[in-house]
Amino acid sequence: MQAANVRYIFQLYAYGNCTLDGIVKRFKNEGVIYRADNPDWKRTSVHNMLNDRAYIGEIRYKGNWFPGKHDVLIDRTTWDRVQTLLGNRQQVTHTLTFAGDLIDCDFCGHKITGEIKTKQTKSGPREYIYYRCTKYNKPGHPRTRIKEEDFDAQVLAFFDKIRIEDDSIRDWFRAVLASKTKDAQAETRGMRSELQRQSTLLADQQDRLLNLRIDGQIDDDTFAKKNTELRDRHASIVLQLEALNRTRDENAELASRVFELSQTLSQKWLTAEYDEKRQILEIVWLNCRLDDVTLVPTIRKPFDVLAEGLLVPDSGG
Repeated sequence: MQAANVRYIFQLYAYGNCTLDGIVKRFKNEGVIYRADNPDWKRTSVHNMLNDRAYIGEIRYKGNWFPGKHDVLIDRTTWDRVQTLLGNRQQVTHTLTFAGDLIDCDFCGHKITGEIKTKQTKSGPREYIYYRCTKYNKPGHPRTRIKEEDFDAQVLAFFDKIRIEDDSIRDWFRAVLASKTKDAQAETRGMRSELQRQSTLLADQQDRLLNLRIDGQIDDDTFAKKNTELRDRHASIVLQLEALNRTRDENAELASRVFELSQTLSQKWLTAEYDEKRQILEIVWLNCRLDDVTLVPTIRKPFDVLAEGLLVPDSGG
């Protein structure tokens, strides 16, 4: 039954024009349960499945993926289509919230990575997560390691900083988000128009190529190679159009969700799933560096307005 659900999820996202939330809603309406002890599907669970390379026959070993011997659930064509629609130009699997190219070391500019250490306690073995620079062992580099809970505390402090107590200002900021969403939609229309123009040009080139073959001006081999190239380019543009329509809408919706999260109890951060945390950080942070033990994020607009305390509706921010 689980395998059937996985195939259904990939089919809906790849070919059924369903968003992540659309799949969750559809499963609820159709009575498809997640697990017997936890029947409700979550957006992050669907997203994690769509990113799980085990379904294309690979296994994870020491942080990398290798061909496995288990059954393949999802064919490569469907997998590649889903990754394109998700916006994954390169499939990278992260296992730790603050690792995976999220933070740069302020000392040397290299990436911060994570490691899990197991320590014996009175109640038995316990796992601890630490973060450090990838060049941590290089001579002269500060030997600094930070616990994950310390990073969590800094993120929670950030959410406290951007929380708005005044209802009128909170409504104003929602209006700002709505305005930015409209701007993004206008940009999307421009990008869509350009992609559609390219699609039309490619269709014309395919017609001209076919006419050349009918007239005998090119041989079968030349026609086949060029036709395949044009067909692949056209398929790529079609996927870009679908991904453009879907990811822009979902990111706009997610930005609103992040704002609403920032206005509620910070405890939600500690109970959020990994992928949800990553999306929150990537929506709010443009980039981030680690200065000694302190996270120094560059905040994306319009969240920078909240972080800087410019909370006046007529400030023009």
